[in-house]
Parts: sequence; structure tokens; C-alpha cells
Amino acid sequence: MVQGTIGYLDPEYLQTSQLTEKSDVYSFEVVLVELLTGEKDNHLFEVLDDNIDTERNAEQLKEVAMLAKRCLNVKGEDRPTMKEVALELEEMSLSTRHSRVLLNSKPKL
Repeated sequence: MVQGTIGYLDPEYLQTSQLTEKSDVYSFEVVLVELLTGEKDNHLFEVLDDNIDTERNAEQLKEVAMLAKRCLNVKGEDRPTMKEVALELEEMSLSTRHSRVLLNSKPKL
């Protein structure tokens, strides 16, 4: 039996009563978007939580927002799998760490 708040449930599940491997992707991204914004909206930089440094993290935030948008597709077949989401988030994290290392390193003279 599926339980939960209706706003977090896959729209396809609500129409068909069938869960898919991508139903959890939808729910995960609703939570992620709410964590980033503190509310439900689609104006990224206007609604981001005040604790998020938008100037230093603008590109990463846009990448996460685009991933979230793909995950929130109404059609499950158009969403990535949770494995793909995890891999993309890991790649973003590694890229961010690599960029910070390069920015913080001092050139050798």
C-alpha cells in the first residue's frame, strides 16, 4: 500500500495506480526542490533559500535545478532512474571539488 502526501506522489501513479522504478525519482526531486527553495516555485534564484550562496554556486545550482526539472517530468519514461540521478549528483560534486581545488591553489613561480 502506497502512503504519503499527495504532492510527493508520482503523477503517473495517481493516474494509473502503478508504481514504476521512476516513481521514487519524482518524490526525491520534490524533496530536493523544496530543500533548495524552502517552498514550491519555479523561479530558481528568486526562491532559493537565503542560506544558499547563489553567487558562488550559480552554475552548480543551475545544474541541480535542470536535473530536478528532468526528474519532475509527469511522464515517468522521461525521467532518469535513481541510479542516473545519483551518478549525476556525484559527478557534480566531484566537479565542484575539483574546481575549488584549482581556485584555491596558488600558481608556482
